[in-house]
This record gives sequence, structure tokens and C-alpha cells, in this order.
Amino acid sequence: MTITHSLHALRAFESVARLGSMSAAADELAVTHGAISRHVRALEESLGVQLLKRGVQASELTPEGMRVAEGLTTAFAVIESTLEQVRPGPATISCSESIMMFWLLPRIARFQQANADMPLQFNLHYRGIDPIRDNISVAIRNTMLVPPQDIIVRDVADEWIGPVCTPEYLRLNALRDPSDLARVRLLATRSRPLAWQEWAKAAGLASAALPVQEEFEHFYLLIQAAACGLGIANVPRMLVLDALESGRLVAPFGFARGPHRMVLWLNPHVRGRADVQALADWIAGELAESA
Repeated sequence: MTITHSLHALRAFESVARLGSMSAAADELAVTHGAISRHVRALEESLGVQLLKRGVQASELTPEGMRVAEGLTTAFAVIESTLEQVRPGPATISCSESIMMFWLLPRIARFQQANADMPLQFNLHYRGIDPIRDNISVAIRNTMLVPPQDIIVRDVADEWIGPVCTPEYLRLNALRDPSDLARVRLLATRSRPLAWQEWAKAAGLASAALPVQEEFEHFYLLIQAAACGLGIANVPRMLVLDALESGRLVAPFGFARGPHRMVLWLNPHVRGRADVQALADWIAGELAESA
């Protein structure tokens, strides 16, 4: 077996072991199921050991297969990390559409003016991303989400949450005390169905009955609904800082420190790059200031 063929076989077997399926490995490597099977058999013949148990679950690893797979996964990660350190390309920020719209875009111009020679690109997929797989440098997240394996997590700041509405909605509904929330329209997002309960607990109102009347798919829709006078929304403060400053929205009961924290997910393959370090430090500083 030549070195080229060996690398193909090693990659094929590592993919099967990691994904638990020859079909999934074939999809990942953009080859046929038969090609994956041939690569694995060729590797077994070259090593003189059986790596996969033959039977219904043909991708189940033997003890020897487990040992080889563990070493290969580590080796390929080292190779990828080495290449990423020297591979040119813009730093990529991942965040939700709401964070992009209400928090990042109003601030990113300052960073770009101070770093005019640093290209940036953005990834607006929030759930189901893997910074290593998706070539993301820095991801803005909170601790609701479990980070992918091998990601470096940088703890940054508290997340403050609270109800917001328009000044007119506040006046018409005479909202003077949190108990008044029981008679108005409470709005929330489907991504945070427990937002009102979390705020009530954080604000010392754990026994309050706060049923949600309407849910929206995204925070940017929720905030727009509140800004249009459709009710009172429970949101992270960082998303409404500009609206509060302009007076478009008000927070009648202030904000409370929520149960989640703002964090950065850092891609270990590019963490050493000067541009990525500068970007991560800037985002962390801005998040801390917002908190």
C-alpha cells in the first residue's frame, strides 16, 4: 500500500470510527460507501488486524480498532491545527441573528476602523455548529448551549435579563409593580420558553404566575413585537441597549442577573493567530462592558 493510499485509508477509517457509520463517512468524505469499505479492508490487510467487527453493525470497532481510531483522531486534529495556523483567510465570527442585528453590528465598525487590514466574515448559524468543522474563529454563545468537544470556552460576563415594552404600553397598562404583569400580554421566544420564570426567580419573584401569551421564533422578532406595542417581552439587556438609550423601549422593573453567562467558543486551531486573539479580546471587552 502506498503512502497516498494509506492516508486515504486512514482518513476513511477515522471517519467511520468517529461517525459510527460507513454511510456517514462516505457523505463526509464525498466518496461512495464501497470506497470507504475498500479503504478500511485495505488498512486491515496492511496492519494485519481486524479493525471493525463484521456483522449487522459493520462499523462497530474491535479493541484494536478503538486504539487506532483514538490515535488517528488526535493525529488528524494536530495536522488540521498546524495547517490552520498558516492558512490565510479571514477571521470568522459566529453569533445569532439577533446578536448580530442588535449588538454586534452597532459596534463592529469601531473594531474594523482600528484594524483596517483585518478581513472579517460572519456565520449566523447558532445551533448545531462546530467551530473546528465549520472553520469559525470565535463564536459568541451563552451557557445554555453545550460546547462541542475540544472547543476552548472563555467565560466573559453575566447575562442580565428583564421585561421591556414601549413607554406607551407602560402608560396605558399602568405597570407599576411586577404583580401587574399578570394582566398584560407577555411575549417570549421559542428558544427560551422559560425566560419569564428565569427572570422571576432572579428578581426574587419565584412564586409569580407569568403565563406567556405569544411566542416568536427569534429574539429580533420578539423585540420588534414589543417595539410595536404588542406586549411586554423578556429579553437579555445586551439586545436592547440601543433601544433603551433612545427611549424606544423601557424596562419598567429593571434587569436581573440571569442564570446563564456569556461565553466565547474559541477554535483551538486558530487561537494562536494574532488577528483571532485581537478579535476575541475585543469581543470579550465589549460583552463585559455591555454587562
